[in-house]
Amino acid sequence: MGKKAVRDGERRRRRRTKQGEVLSHALIIETALRLLREHGAHGLTARRLGMSLGADPSTVYRYFDGMDDLTLALADELMGRALSGWSAMGDWRCDLRELGLRVHATYLAHPQAAVLTAARVSGRSQEIAADEAILGLLRRAGFPDPSAVRIYHAFIDQALAFAALDAASETLPEPARHADQTIWQATYARLPERTHPNITAVADLLAARMNSSAYPVALDMMLASAAAELASVAHRGSGDGRGRAVTKPYSPPD
Repeated sequence: MGKKAVRDGERRRRRRTKQGEVLSHALIIETALRLLREHGAHGLTARRLGMSLGADPSTVYRYFDGMDDLTLALADELMGRALSGWSAMGDWRCDLRELGLRVHATYLAHPQAAVLTAARVSGRSQEIAADEAILGLLRRAGFPDPSAVRIYHAFIDQALAFAALDAASETLPEPARHADQTIWQATYARLPERTHPNITAVADLLAARMNSSAYPVALDMMLASAAAELASVAHRGSGDGRGRAVTKPYSPPD
């Protein structure tokens, strides 16, 4: 049986590593993110992690129950970084939009880690804090609980799905990524109008848009749908027109 992982309050090592640093939960997380950035998921092993830390590989298991436990900790770390500096300002739609963009940007800043963790559910403090914040925004806005849960589900899955998709593109070998980016000009823009009239009609627009993430557009569409639903709920509940005020119209940025 392996050694039990050290509790949060005890995650310090009395002796310093070969690099002169005191081993800690935070140091292991930061080192793991660096290894993922430099070597990809296949490069994140206990052996390589121990070497990078200047410690015996088995020492990592004093802080984590295994490499999968470390993966879940990485997922929670990314969510924590997305939440850092964010606070609700009182407009549920703007608040959710900013949070969604933060989640997407944070994961894309660590694309290898995003690919590894986006599909995981850590059940840890930062993930729980994000879930509580999102549900709180929706419930305070006036969404009935079933609607709040449905929209929360769509919101977080959309953010993480786009993060994983866009991160996967970022982690492609450079020749493959370049080929994907140029195919809209090299192939689509040269299709004959006779056989592909619709693609031909919008070829320039496709070339201009398809190499950027569709997440901001998809996010705005989802939030617009949620706002319309909330307006409908408020209208049904108003009866004589003196019910809750409907959220003001929202125009997404260009």
